[in-house]
Amino acid sequence: MTSRSGLSGLWFMMKKHKALYLLMLPGILYYVIFKYAPMYGVVIAFQNFSIGRGITGSKFVGLKHFAEFFFNTPDAWQLIRNTVLLNVYDLLFRFPAPIVLALLFHEIRSRTFKRFVQSVSYMPHFLSTVVIAGIMVTFLSQQTGIVNHIIRWFGFEPILFLGLPEWFRTIYISSEIWQTVGWGTILYLAAIAGVDPTLYEAAKIDGANRFQQMRHVTLVGMFPVMIVLFVLTLGHFMETGFQKIILLYNPMTYETADVLNTFVYRRGILSADFSFATAVGLFQAAIGFILVVAANRVVKKFSDTSLW
Repeated sequence: MTSRSGLSGLWFMMKKHKALYLLMLPGILYYVIFKYAPMYGVVIAFQNFSIGRGITGSKFVGLKHFAEFFFNTPDAWQLIRNTVLLNVYDLLFRFPAPIVLALLFHEIRSRTFKRFVQSVSYMPHFLSTVVIAGIMVTFLSQQTGIVNHIIRWFGFEPILFLGLPEWFRTIYISSEIWQTVGWGTILYLAAIAGVDPTLYEAAKIDGANRFQQMRHVTLVGMFPVMIVLFVLTLGHFMETGFQKIILLYNPMTYETADVLNTFVYRRGILSADFSFATAVGLFQAAIGFILVVAANRVVKKFSDTSLW
């Protein structure tokens, strides 16, 4: 009885708000076709998949590919280490950058200047990864790059930035910050816009200066959005910007630049070892899922904000 009433209630809501549901339809279809339907292919991680035999005809081998990755792949732990370090640096430097920039935007009093600066900061987001990588290569070129020109002006020897493993993480994270920091402020600025103006007035009456208002009013208003985005970011902790890394790395920087995603590309696409590559990808997804669930439980325990 309850099930029927629930279905009838859902049908009534869909009829009542059919225009809204029609607007949702393209997004739902996108996720069903490109996100949920392909999940059936995860089973090949437990098979010796053959294109000729297909999923139903391929031999089941259990955890063979997982064991091969962890125990028989010489660079497995280096790949995991590189992936983890890049994502730790991403959380430490790229994640807070839009928060700081949003706070600075909020403190700008001139609307014209504020709109101009925001527009300029958004621009890198609309550049393709190929263009971003090309800009980095041009700027950091040992012979013609502007960075090395500046180094020469100060009397130092030029640096082969893209050929030294110790520079790769700095280059990658810097380019990520530049490309995403402006666009990342949008949600935080929306959160700031939702802060009750009377809170600022009350803070002024209490004698709070602008920095104290930012700390005790603005940041508190941004906190729920910060928590949600942080938890969602953890879902991609074992993944990295594959396209940018592929474009920037080379054999000289494999020591720090080679990550799980690039390894999966080489084994899965270039070597056609689909089952093994799927097993590594499933491992990445499982770690991300565990981190999201764990982080959500922690933030739910200590705050009123959570994903569910």
